[in-house]
Amino acid sequence: MSEAVLDLPPQLADAHAGGVPPAVAWELFTSGQALLVDVRTAEERKFVGHVPDSLHVPWATGTALTRNPRFARELEAKIGGKEAVALLLCRSGKRSLLAAEAAAKAGLVNVFNVLEGFEGEIDAQQQRGKDDGWRFRGLPWVQD
Repeated sequence: MSEAVLDLPPQLADAHAGGVPPAVAWELFTSGQALLVDVRTAEERKFVGHVPDSLHVPWATGTALTRNPRFARELEAKIGGKEAVALLLCRSGKRSLLAAEAAAKAGLVNVFNVLEGFEGEIDAQQQRGKDDGWRFRGLPWVQD
């Protein structure tokens, strides 16, 4: 693993700390260098699966994906402050990117987006998990 992943200059007001591939996120998480935060809905975590021992702070809630107006405050409380290193994971990497940007705007300086997400990008057959994503990469996950 490259230490440069975490060795970034201070963020701009509207930028997050960067993106990390799933395998690097797993290595940072399991080595204790970062917290992994699932920003999907509780329903997604339950019915699709989640990473063991990951934290949960939803970016949006319910089937309508209503934006969580307390996201940044809840994230800061869950990870233990503005300086903690957090890796945000969603279905495809899109919501977690928005969540990471919102966290950076709120002053959380070490928030990264997990690229590809948990299920990966949708393919030509309208399916996920066939080309990329946490599960496609064979990284640990569970379903309750």
